[in-house]
Amino acid sequence: MSFKPNLAANACHALPGHGVVEVSGPDAAAFLQAQSMNDVAALAPGHWHWNGLLTPKGRVVALFALVHLAPSRFLMVLPDFPADELATRLKRFVFRSKVALQPLPWVAAAGPSPGVPAPDAVLDGDDEGLALDMGGEGGPRGLWLLPAGHPALAAPDLAAQAAWLAADLEHGLPRLPEGQREAWTPQMLSLERLAAFSLKKGCYPGQEIVARTHYLGQAKRGLVRLAGEGLQPGLAVDAAGQAVGTVVSATADGREGLAVLGADAPADLAAGGRPCGRLPLREGLHRPA
Repeated sequence: MSFKPNLAANACHALPGHGVVEVSGPDAAAFLQAQSMNDVAALAPGHWHWNGLLTPKGRVVALFALVHLAPSRFLMVLPDFPADELATRLKRFVFRSKVALQPLPWVAAAGPSPGVPAPDAVLDGDDEGLALDMGGEGGPRGLWLLPAGHPALAAPDLAAQAAWLAADLEHGLPRLPEGQREAWTPQMLSLERLAAFSLKKGCYPGQEIVARTHYLGQAKRGLVRLAGEGLQPGLAVDAAGQAVGTVVSATADGREGLAVLGADAPADLAAGGRPCGRLPLREGLHRPA
């Protein structure tokens, strides 16, 4: 779906830490299909889905929105992994493939809902930027990717950044700071909630571990939303003095977070010596919906 940007001035607050990598060329789709954990072949142009890169041991390196703009052009929208670093990492696997990987200087920003006809549809303005529907049960919102200097871009705002992060976490989108990379399998992060990985596509790094975990029923841990105080990534979660999990990501104020817990973890929990409780995860952020 194409558009001519008609945003009000300063309507979108920039979200530092987000990056964009363009993957283009005749072999772009085949390259991404072989390297990423979701089914790129099933992603039609003009749509997007959650996707990620795994280690050979099935641990999540990066989680991103994969946008299919045209048959030979994709965008990886990264909330936590530097775009230039990821492009460099992927270039090691290009070999003879006709594919180019290039970080784009677009700015990711929090803005209004793009009003697309389907939650996984892309509002595409060509060189003017694009927008993705990031709404869910928590309400409407849009992720806008705009050229630097666009009049709709407003300076980063701490309150807007905190609200965006909180919405991600309450919908079960784990944000992975550097210390949490390569620590968790897709099932531990409950990424089936986001339809972020495929069990039916062909081989990709980590696929054997993902499939074995699913078909042998070995997923003993999953993602839980917590409310507490002083929550931060890497903090141990205890029950009766015994470690039962780890905080993966947390809100800016440390009052909410996502943790990977054992399936049999009791209700009475503590993190960093402070009691914490479970909160329900909101629905509606999986794509396609």
